[in-house]
Amino acid sequence: MLRFVRHLNESIIFFLGIVYAYQAVYTLIGLWLRRRKEARPQARLHKYAAVVSARNEENVIGDLIASLKAQHYPSELLDIYIVADNCTDRTAEVAEAAGAIVYRRSNRTEVGKGYALDWFFARLCRERRDYDGYFVFDADNLVDPDFVVEMNRTFDSGKYDALTSYRNSKNFGSCWISAGYSIWFLREARFLNAVRCALGLNCAISGTGFLVSDRLIRENKGWPFHLLTEDIQFSVDCAARGLRIGYCGRAMVYDEQPVTMRQSWDQRLRWSKGFYQVDAKYGWALLRGIFYGGRRGFSCYDMLMTIAPAMLLNVGLILFNGVIVAASLSLPHFLTRWVIQEVVHTVVFLLGNFYLGMLLCGGLTVLSEWNAIKAKPVQKIVYLFTFPLFMLTYVPISLVALVRRVEWKPIRHNAAKKAGKTV
Repeated sequence: MLRFVRHLNESIIFFLGIVYAYQAVYTLIGLWLRRRKEARPQARLHKYAAVVSARNEENVIGDLIASLKAQHYPSELLDIYIVADNCTDRTAEVAEAAGAIVYRRSNRTEVGKGYALDWFFARLCRERRDYDGYFVFDADNLVDPDFVVEMNRTFDSGKYDALTSYRNSKNFGSCWISAGYSIWFLREARFLNAVRCALGLNCAISGTGFLVSDRLIRENKGWPFHLLTEDIQFSVDCAARGLRIGYCGRAMVYDEQPVTMRQSWDQRLRWSKGFYQVDAKYGWALLRGIFYGGRRGFSCYDMLMTIAPAMLLNVGLILFNGVIVAASLSLPHFLTRWVIQEVVHTVVFLLGNFYLGMLLCGGLTVLSEWNAIKAKPVQKIVYLFTFPLFMLTYVPISLVALVRRVEWKPIRHNAAKKAGKTV
C-alpha cells in the first residue's frame, strides 16, 4: 500500500508539472519581451462607446467618468454610457452630473454584469449603431489618459475581435489582500497576455478594461455571457470559435481591490464557482479545439488549463493521503508510522513547492513591474512574501464553491485616487 500511495502521489505531481510547464516558458518569454521595442504605427481614429455597469457606485463613478473625459482622444469619438443596474443610491444622478449618458435598469431576477451588458446592447441596437467598438469598465476604475489612444492603435490593425489591457491597481499598498490581487493581475498582463499576443495566441479578458468590436457584438446579438465569470466565459468562447483576443500593454487601467477577507471571500467564491460553470459548459468544446482546431489548438489548450480545477486536484491529493493515514491506524504501529511519514513528506512537498512557486512568480512580477506599482518599496517587498499565502486561501474557497449555491454580490468601493502615468 505504501508503494501504491507513493507512486500515485508522484504521478499526480508529475502530471501537473507537465501540463502547466508551458507557463514557465511563458515567463521566460515574458522577461525577454520586456526589452523589445513595440512598433507604433499611425492609426485611423475610430468611434467608441465606453460602457460601465454600476450598482450603488456613487462614491467612485464620478472619478471614472472624469478619467474618461480626460482622454487624449477626440471627445466626439468617445461616448460614455453608465448602466445604473438595480441601484438604490445616487449612482445615476452622480453619473449624469459628470456628463455620462445614463440608462437605468431594474431586474431582480437576472442579476449581474453579464445580464446588464446584454440588456444595454439590446437597447443600443434599437437606438443607434455607429460605433466601431465598445470599451467595458468597472465603476471603480481609473483610466490612464492615453488608454483610448493606445487601444485604438492596436485595434486599427484589424487583427483582433477584442482587446484586453494592462490592469494595475489603485490600492496595492492597502493590505496583503489588495496586494495579492494586484500581483496576480500584473502577472496576468505581463507574463500571460503579453506573451500570448506575441506568440499569436488568444489572450484572456480579465473583467475590466477591455474592448469588443461592434462586429462581434452584432454577431453575438449582444452579450450572451451570463455565467458568474462572464469575462472568462467570453474568453473561452472566443478561443473555441477561433475569434481573436489581443493585448495592448501600453493601455493601462487602474481598479480597486478588496481589502477585507469577507469581500475577497465573496468575490473569489463567485470566481471559483464561475470557473466551474465555464469548465462544465465549454470543456468539451476546448478539448475538440485542441485536437481539431488547427491553428487555434494551443489557444484552446491554454484556456482549458486556465479554467481547469488544478487546485482541487492538489486538495484531493492531500485528502486522499489523509484517508490513507486513517486507514493505516488499524495496521501495526511501525507500518502506521511509515505511512504517516510518507504522507507528511508529500503534504510538506506540495505546500512548500506551492509557496516557493508563487513566491517566484510574484517576485518576477514585482521586480519586472516595480515602477508601475504605486506603493512604497517596503510594501512591495513585504507583500511579495504574503502573496503565496493569499493564493493559498483559494483552497477553502475552491472547496466551498463546489457545494454552495453562489450568487453575484456587489463589492463596495471607495478608493478615490488619481491614476498614475503609464510607464
